[in-house]
Formats: sequence, C-alpha cells, structure tokens
Amino acid sequence: MPLLLRDRMTRLIAVLAMTSAIMAAAIAMPRAALAADSQFDKVRARIAAFVGDKMEKLGGSRIVYKVDSDGLRESVVTDLRDEVYKTLREGKIAFSGLAIRDGGVELKIADAKGREQLARKLASAAEGLPSHALTVTDGGDGLVRLTPTDAASAARLRDLVEDSIAMIEQRLKDSGIKLASVQPDGADRIRIFVPGEMEPERITAIFTRKVKVSFRLVDLSMPVEQAQSGTPPPGSDVLFGFKDKRPYLVARDSALDGDDVSYAGPGFASATNEPIASFRFNGRGTRRFAHVTEENIGKPFAIVLDDKVISAPVIREPITGGSGQISGNFTLEEANSVAMLLRAGALPGHLGLVEQQIVQPAAKP
Repeated sequence: MPLLLRDRMTRLIAVLAMTSAIMAAAIAMPRAALAADSQFDKVRARIAAFVGDKMEKLGGSRIVYKVDSDGLRESVVTDLRDEVYKTLREGKIAFSGLAIRDGGVELKIADAKGREQLARKLASAAEGLPSHALTVTDGGDGLVRLTPTDAASAARLRDLVEDSIAMIEQRLKDSGIKLASVQPDGADRIRIFVPGEMEPERITAIFTRKVKVSFRLVDLSMPVEQAQSGTPPPGSDVLFGFKDKRPYLVARDSALDGDDVSYAGPGFASATNEPIASFRFNGRGTRRFAHVTEENIGKPFAIVLDDKVISAPVIREPITGGSGQISGNFTLEEANSVAMLLRAGALPGHLGLVEQQIVQPAAKP
C-alpha cells in the first residue's frame, strides 16, 4: 500500500474509533433522553454519513444493493395468515375460507362475537409494535379482511434494511474485511464502500452465495466413527462441528430450513450467562418445529450452517413456542456471527445488485 494511502487510512481508523465511541454513547443514552426515536436515528445516520464520506475520499469500491421489498410483502402477509390461523385455533373461533388475497388476508367468521374476539386479540398482539399494526375491514356477511397498515409496511421495510446491514457487516467481517461503510441509501437500498479496494467484484462475490441454514435430525442408526471409516447410511452424511470439529452423522433431508426463521440475534443464557444465539420461527416453522420435536423426544437434532454443525441438542420435550437458543461454548463474537448467519438465511428474498463502481481517491489538498 502506498505510504500516502496508508497514512490516510491510519487517520481514518482514528476517526472511526472516535465516532464509534460517540455512537456507543448515543446508544447507551436512555431513549427518554432523546426527543424521539427519530432523533436517535438521525444521530446514527449523521455519524454513518460522516464516516462514509471520509472513507470515500480514500478511494475504493462503492456497491449499492436493493432489498427485495416484494419478497418482504409476501413474507409479511404469509406470517399474518399464520398468526391469524394460530389465534383462531387458540381462541376456538369458528371460521372458513382463510386465504391470502390482494396483499391481505381474508376469511369468514359468521359469529359477530368471534369477529370481535379476533380483532381484539390481534390488536393486543400488535400493541407497542408499529410493524404489526393492521387495518381490519368488515366486508359484510361475516367477511373479514386484514391488511398491514402503510406505517407497518414501512416499519417492516426499515427492519429488513437494518437486518440486511447487520448481515452484510458480519459477512464482510467474516471474510477478513474489517474496514467498510455500510449504510441505508433511501428506503430500500444499501450502500457499501470499502476503502482501498479497487476490485468491487471481490466484494459482490461474498454475497453471491446464499447461506444454507437447516435443522436436521441426527442419525443414530450407526456410530459416527463407523460411518466415517465405511459408508454412511443412505440419506445421511458425516458433518463436522463448527467449533469443536467433532463428527456428526446427520440426516441429509432438512426438517426445517432458514426460510422458517423469522429472527436471530446474540444474547446470554439466563442460567450460565454464556453467549448464545437465539432464534425464532415464523408461524409455519413454529408448527413444523413443534411436530418434529413432539415426534422425536429423546433424540438429538442438528442445527447446520453451510454444512457445519453449530449445535446438536437432545430434544427433551415438544417445543411449541417457536423459539430456541443455540449454545456451543461461544465467545460473544462467535454467537453474533452464528446469529447473523441464521439471519442471512432468513432474510426474505435476496439482495439485488444495483451498481458497483470504483471511486478514485480524492486529490490531496
């Protein structure tokens, strides 16, 4: 690296350290100390823009992606249908004709009290969550139509962009790229800038391959050592642990996959305070996971990312709540990486490449 660029890179790292401290302080402040959440967002956006501008003066690769807003809308309405079905079953509300239609969910509930009960339960579930707000329309003759509000759709899009940014940052970090600016660019786009990188194709290649997330049963039909030295049973493979490199004999078919994960994030186990990755399924995944765990009590199942076994817990009881935790003697950084990989497999649709270009260094004043 030329001396001048190295010098400027060193100064930028110092700027990044300073702005990171400012950002940490802003995040640590009670939200009540800010006029509103929007003010916090503005502070964060100004800091990100400041860092991004400083980076672009060094020259490098600028890449713009667009999140799949169509895939998001489809996912949101599918989740709404699943949530409505769950609410109807739990409340023992008689219904018919539950279906997705024209960007919303329609069904018939003949009993007026049943319609009121459904609306009340959905409103209660959405309380305090702008992204879950619904418009409920009575179409007459028992017909009920539910559609996400415009504000809810906008909130979901912001969440998707933030999730995508977190995933992009983690994938870059896992690929050895420590210095990069990743920030929103309009409502549904994300701008990445990597200083000093004059081959943007090297960056886009990182996101070409989708993370494979699967939940598979562990095959107990033979010892894994025998499968390693001979031939594994048909339909099973020997995979190795993400951290301990231990071999596992795992069913090839997936009981669930990454499309069924609606959220993943790092955290700490309440009993041991060790770093973990938490995850939550959507409605379809919750039902499938409940069925799989109910049918396989006492058996281990493997959580697999890119053919590496992250964890292989034993199913102790049916898991009906739709959420779980992954532990594996992780550091907090490893727990965050696992969570981001789970999330990468869960993001609706994909990132669409809008543009990639080389930015020449600004002339030194």
